[in-house]
Amino acid sequence: MSVTKPQRSDDELLANLGYKPELKRSWSGFSNFAISFSVISILSGPFISFFIGWNNGGPAAISWGWPIVCALILVVGLCMGELVSAMPTSGGMYYWAAKLGSLRSSYFTGWLDFLGLLAIVAAVSYGCATFIDVTLSSFSSAWAEGYSLSRVFLIFIAVLVVVTILSIFSSHLLAIFNNISVWWHVIGTAAIIAIIIFVPERHASMADVFSQRINNTGWFDGATTGMGFIFLVLPLAVILPQFTVTGYDASCHMSEETKGASNSAANGIWQAILYSAIGGWILLLGILFAVQDADAVTASGGSVVTVLNQALSGPWVSTVLVISTVGQCFCAMACMTSTTRMLFAFSRDGAVPGARIWPRLNKSGVPLYSVALVAGLAILLALPALVEVDINGAPVPVAFNAVVSIGVVGLYLAFAIPIYQRLRKGSAFERGSWHLGRNYKWLGTIAVVEIALTTVIALLPTSPLGAPWNPDFEWKYFNYTPLVVGGTLLVLWLAWQLRVRHTYTGPRHTVDLPNGLTSADELEIEYEEHHPGHHHAVHGSHEKSDANHRA
Repeated sequence: MSVTKPQRSDDELLANLGYKPELKRSWSGFSNFAISFSVISILSGPFISFFIGWNNGGPAAISWGWPIVCALILVVGLCMGELVSAMPTSGGMYYWAAKLGSLRSSYFTGWLDFLGLLAIVAAVSYGCATFIDVTLSSFSSAWAEGYSLSRVFLIFIAVLVVVTILSIFSSHLLAIFNNISVWWHVIGTAAIIAIIIFVPERHASMADVFSQRINNTGWFDGATTGMGFIFLVLPLAVILPQFTVTGYDASCHMSEETKGASNSAANGIWQAILYSAIGGWILLLGILFAVQDADAVTASGGSVVTVLNQALSGPWVSTVLVISTVGQCFCAMACMTSTTRMLFAFSRDGAVPGARIWPRLNKSGVPLYSVALVAGLAILLALPALVEVDINGAPVPVAFNAVVSIGVVGLYLAFAIPIYQRLRKGSAFERGSWHLGRNYKWLGTIAVVEIALTTVIALLPTSPLGAPWNPDFEWKYFNYTPLVVGGTLLVLWLAWQLRVRHTYTGPRHTVDLPNGLTSADELEIEYEEHHPGHHHAVHGSHEKSDANHRA
């Protein structure tokens, strides 16, 4: 990768993309990194989705799968960094798709991105609610005895209400929260690792951590060998790292509020991925070494809380849970911020029903209505979590697993479309100050293949009882990811065919153009006629894109 000194100010570059600055540019490069790091949140994903790795392969799947998958995710992040450096706008992927491909690809990319971000908000907030309930239970036996899915869901709603209230304050305040979040994650993770290393009287062996395999899905009678285990059960463990290390497009969506965005946003992406991958792996290895009774963990459905209760005394368990839960609260807030900024940009360009409402900013410069809409939709998406489900006698949150998969599919498909289009663009792609050089070819190819495989995995049934061809099939076991994603794509296709292709014009120019000119390109031409040989950063687009003329 290469970095060159930016030639234009942030506002000039934004104007060249067609937008006037509306959001307050108060975020530093560290703050931009901080929000992606907070959205990834190694205090969230490894704890709330640990069961996915444990049930679908066990310790071996987690210890080996995490670094391998994270290395592939880093490749995706590097490709994203090159794109955001060239086009640092809150719209991110859908804007890139419009400029590199077509309006249709832009429309679908934007909605896939929004669906993925929405699912991440729901999943993280619900996971946070679960851990709040567990944390309170660690302090009160009476609270623990009153456990119910309804109570957890009410806590989930409360989390979203608090996050919504905090999100409507100034953007600068959110940046401060994310800066604090980084240090909470760094110090908190280090503290948890130290606790689970030094407090337990004994630890699992190297063989237990790196070679023990578990199949707690119900598939193939629990077999941990054979083609079925390798090609159906084991791949499902990929969702653990793929869900955790995602949402780093937050650096893109906050680029209009970041100083030096062309470099800062690109660096924010890959740094957040790399540091989270390293810290997350060490944390997960610590948890795996803390396992005292693998059979008991399996019987609990792969619960990380069971691992903690085995290895630690009550006060230490409570300490770890508090650290993790606070980190998850920070993560939920960062997810909300990223999602609402994407919705702000997508609505600004007229791609969302009620588009005039969602981009409206309050006195603090925050899209208030976007925040409220995201919170409401997240609650609706998580409603199936109220259904009780057990597999092999263990409580397994199938609905939560589906929300996680929806987030993974939506986001990564939205990443793949512009990355593929950049590959097709080749040397005609106008690079930003941070770029991959010639490495874009092999890095982009790996990224697209990785996303394609992950998407297929996320659509697989997670239990034989959730497979439609099984005579014992029950809907409560069903991975409803294919229904949500497929149904969304069908609705989008119908909307496109019936109306949107006639109304959606892609990214709009919101800059003020003088002298009655109708496009930024005309402004560029006029300037060149009067100032031949001079470079000028105009308030519009430097290149005439034909995206607005393509379906």
